[in-house]
Amino acid sequence: MSGRSSATTMTALAVALVLIALSIVTWRQSRTRESLAGLDHLRRQISLVQAEQIELERRIQLLESRGRVVAEARERLGMRTPRSEEIVFLPGDGR
Repeated sequence: MSGRSSATTMTALAVALVLIALSIVTWRQSRTRESLAGLDHLRRQISLVQAEQIELERRIQLLESRGRVVAEARERLGMRTPRSEEIVFLPGDGR
């Protein structure tokens, strides 16, 4: 019976090792899925921030545009664009 008991023990050990290996593989796959989900979330956040940056750059360009600055200067400060006869060039050293 010793041979039969040894074979049963070996079979039980092999089954246990297979179950342990399957558990490890399952755990690793779940960790990988969690990591991939986190990566996907970060990529979506990056995309949103990039879209926001593009929108802010567009708004800055609009706010800095000559047409808007001239209109705001006229409205807020009462300024106007000088006529050609009002422009005087002063001599300088050319720097």
